[in-house]
Amino acid sequence: MPELLIELFSEEIPSNLQINARRQLEKLLSANLISLNLNYKSLKVYSTPTRLTAHISGLPIKIKISDTELRGPKLGVPQTVIEGFAKSKKIKVTDLFEKKLDKGSFYFAKLKGREIKSEDELLKLIPKILNEISWKKSMKWSNHDLSWGRPLRSILALFDNKVLKFKYGHLETVNFTYIEENSDVNQKKIKNFNEYTDFLRKKNIILDHEEREKLILKKINLICKSRSCKEIVDQKLLTEVSNLVDKPTIITAKFDEIYLKLPNEIIKSTLQSHQRYFTLIDHRERMSNEFIIVSNNKDEDKFIKAGNERVVEARLSDASFFWNRDKSFNLIKQINKLKHVTFYEKLGSIYDKTQRLRKMAYFISDQLNLNKEKLEIAASISKSDLVSGLVGEFPELQGKMGKYFALNQGFDEDVCRAISDHYLPTGMTSSVSKKPISYALSILDKLDTLVGFYLINEKPTSSKDPFALRRAAIGLLRTIIENNIVIKISDLIDYFIRTYIDQGVKELNKEVKNDLIIFFRERMKNILKDKKIRTDIVEASICSHLNDNFLELYKKTIIMNKFITKELGKNAISTYKRASNILEQEKTISKNGPDAVLFRYEEEKELFERINAIRKAFTVKEEKKNYEEHLRLLSEVKLSTDKFFDNVKVNDDNKDLKNNRLELLQILCSTFNTFVDFSKLEGT
Repeated sequence: MPELLIELFSEEIPSNLQINARRQLEKLLSANLISLNLNYKSLKVYSTPTRLTAHISGLPIKIKISDTELRGPKLGVPQTVIEGFAKSKKIKVTDLFEKKLDKGSFYFAKLKGREIKSEDELLKLIPKILNEISWKKSMKWSNHDLSWGRPLRSILALFDNKVLKFKYGHLETVNFTYIEENSDVNQKKIKNFNEYTDFLRKKNIILDHEEREKLILKKINLICKSRSCKEIVDQKLLTEVSNLVDKPTIITAKFDEIYLKLPNEIIKSTLQSHQRYFTLIDHRERMSNEFIIVSNNKDEDKFIKAGNERVVEARLSDASFFWNRDKSFNLIKQINKLKHVTFYEKLGSIYDKTQRLRKMAYFISDQLNLNKEKLEIAASISKSDLVSGLVGEFPELQGKMGKYFALNQGFDEDVCRAISDHYLPTGMTSSVSKKPISYALSILDKLDTLVGFYLINEKPTSSKDPFALRRAAIGLLRTIIENNIVIKISDLIDYFIRTYIDQGVKELNKEVKNDLIIFFRERMKNILKDKKIRTDIVEASICSHLNDNFLELYKKTIIMNKFITKELGKNAISTYKRASNILEQEKTISKNGPDAVLFRYEEEKELFERINAIRKAFTVKEEKKNYEEHLRLLSEVKLSTDKFFDNVKVNDDNKDLKNNRLELLQILCSTFNTFVDFSKLEGT
């Protein structure tokens, strides 16, 4: 069966743009081909720095379309509408027929089955798909209007071993690819995908990005093994590098051992973040002075190795100068310099932020029973490294360098660690601060940012979050959850608002606390869904959560998800469902609660006592709560409710008795809903 080959040859496209383009192209091709009944055997999209290639095999020559009936306008519309519909379907008005449906009578057109050439559909489809690919950054070639990730130079398009002729912008499709060798650009005619890949491989070009990544990783691990180093490769860097080359060559190089006196983070940042090299670390966590370069060319004359070593030497020399100078600067004395570093125009300076953190350290240390002095010191100097030359040169080292400076100046180890760790977590999967002083400062730092931007009413929108407030909120919630912290966030928000106002910040939003609690609940959805929690359970938990105890919300949701398909969960759900079904049939029910005087049966008394026992268990202190035990209590109510429904007539002829029994069922359901909103669970 025919295959489709598309190659988009351009100037070198950055790694992140390549990844995004590959995903988009594959998704767009798959969705559009299926919608046109162009079924295929396989679809794969590849990329190199200069090529974005799609290969689709097993396409049909023709598309068979069965007889179809297409609904048109409703009867009674103007004649011009009817004629327009008929014309669009290429039939006569007299060929239309009427058909009655639930929503009225309509005109219908009957189209006979036919065959369409796949080539004709692809000629319309491919340019449309290329137009739909979006780029974060794009460029144009010369004075042409065509925009691409980087200037697009050529489009190779083959279907069934023939050129698929169409025009995209100023470019017309061709049946050849380009190869660049020693500054020369040559052409090579291509007949099919196998010939295409064979030609590229002869030129040492690996088209498949996944194959390049595996090859690079394998060679790096062999080097690590031969030098007794850890076979741990930064995945993000590996992915980036594998997209920066199409002829990967592994080169080992060295820097002067004198730089091994620098903290590992400085060396790693210099080599990995700035130069895209791989560092080597032995099994005793010692950095090696050897590093790995992934080049796009062979280095037979060692020029590439020598050139890269000179670059690393220069950068490490700069880093060494800043390190030796900055580590002696007194962190306390650096605090005043933060007055000249802007946090945000409407929120003051970084100095103002550290003063807020210092004041808030007093409140949170009471809540968490922490050493106030340590936390206040950590808060005061937490940002002092921002004015150092080293962090100015390597911004990604903020916090990490502050930790080393503090250690060098004799600060307590907990304080030093907090300076580094309060920035954690940096993403959904990165680790959180684990030591008390560290996680307390981390919570304060993130909450300070959130309160500040909400106070000036610069909240994230559905499409924009320029200040990464969602990430800050998720980081704060993860820190609370993963450290099992019970904390009064609402109180902290109030204190922060007052502190901001005392500093002269204008209060442009009077609903900061309410807005933030809602914002946190929305972020909890992300955290819970990331844990593969059922959507209905997440919704049930969020809807029942009326306070600021997000650890409680998390634990309830985890327990409910764990037991929902087991007897414990099934019993609780069936009990709630049986009671709520009766309540749904009643229009009005008093909310005063049942009167024990009106109980006529032991089953009523037993159910009432069981409900009160559950409510009492739910109100114990947080540290004593056992949510699995709470669910078990709800599950065991089934014994009492079964006896109640078997022996007590809810819909009694006596109106007072009926209402009292309905109120009993109502407090039963409301008790269940304080755990999670059972009405949101599937099957209730």
